[in-house]
Amino acid sequence: MASTARVQAPSGNRALLITTLAVPLTGWTVHAVALHRKLSAARRDPLTGLLGRDGYTAKARQITDRYGDAALVVLVDLDHFKQINDGPGGHAAGDRVLAATATRLTAWAGSRGAVGRLGGDEFAVAVRIGPARRELRLAQLTQLLAQPVEVEDGVLVDVAASVGAASPDVLGTTDLSVLQRAADAAMYAGKHTGRAVLAGPQHATVPSINGRRAGRPGTHTLGRAA
Repeated sequence: MASTARVQAPSGNRALLITTLAVPLTGWTVHAVALHRKLSAARRDPLTGLLGRDGYTAKARQITDRYGDAALVVLVDLDHFKQINDGPGGHAAGDRVLAATATRLTAWAGSRGAVGRLGGDEFAVAVRIGPARRELRLAQLTQLLAQPVEVEDGVLVDVAASVGAASPDVLGTTDLSVLQRAADAAMYAGKHTGRAVLAGPQHATVPSINGRRAGRPGTHTLGRAA
């Protein structure tokens, strides 16, 4: 394009030529920016604003690969969520609880963590937390997630969540699919106990589909989640 702009012509014509050439370039730039924004938006869950499965997976893998033994993968499943959806507030109340959970997970993980909604009331987090702080931070997470949520007109809904976590130093791998499978099994082992369970090697041997414990609803539709 630069060589074309040097065509000999009166100054007025040169300006017109450059302007004419710039218009399509500007149009393509705007189009590219708009397309990038649409693609970025498509990677996020519309209700919570969290990363979708593919977006979360990509960022989570970066975290586990970069931080190794200091990385932590966490799976969260809201307890008795169907009762909230079926309660007086209906799905609107359920949506408020999901949005509040997303906000709490994002605050807990910090700006450098990866937080995603896998679907329904299931969430995943990948974050850098060293072994020395792991137990305390997981306890803080369970307490945070157990805070009541205001759904409408000051009405509070009691919530709770099951939390399972997995770390490369315990399992001996940074493979995200293995970490998620173990975290999922640990979460199931601690279901309704009110405490987070850190996965051990035994949790990594649980049969799985797409990186999730076999038998979990929706495992056949997780695609590239792990």
